[in-house]
Amino acid sequence: NIMETLDAIFKRKSVREFLDKEISDEDMHTILKAGMSGPSCANKKDWKFIVTKDQDLMNKMADANGRPATPLRNAKLTIMVCGDLNKAFPMAKDYWIIDGSIACQNMILAAFDLGIGSVWLGTYPQDDRVNKQKELLNLADNLVCHSIIAFGYPKDNEFAYRDQFDQTCVEYR
Repeated sequence: NIMETLDAIFKRKSVREFLDKEISDEDMHTILKAGMSGPSCANKKDWKFIVTKDQDLMNKMADANGRPATPLRNAKLTIMVCGDLNKAFPMAKDYWIIDGSIACQNMILAAFDLGIGSVWLGTYPQDDRVNKQKELLNLADNLVCHSIIAFGYPKDNEFAYRDQFDQTCVEYR
């Protein structure tokens, strides 16, 4: 339904504080499925999703990503989106960055639809963060950490319509 999609787009917000309530495996699967439902360059699906509900690991991921990653410390689910360079489009390998961004947005919107809050935590292109996550998770050489998303049920469940349209960002020709 178009109105439900627009509702999710216009009401979604970044959530950084979560309730102590687990996310079901079924909802986790739905979120991942949404991430994989987006387009990718030449349908290469050049991503890998590293999923954890382990709080100790999420705390270490927060340490590796710095202060902005504090929401990982009380998240109930974390999904790291990585680019898989072995699957990347040969003629323009950097499309993995765009493909990962689309996957992130789809997962964030799907989570919102399920009543689950989330916050996107940038990693790429900050080499220090990328390298710390690679080392922490012992990622294969072909995997590059793109983003980390923290998920959980929001403490503040107030989601109002937000009009963020800015005419100065638009140029008509």
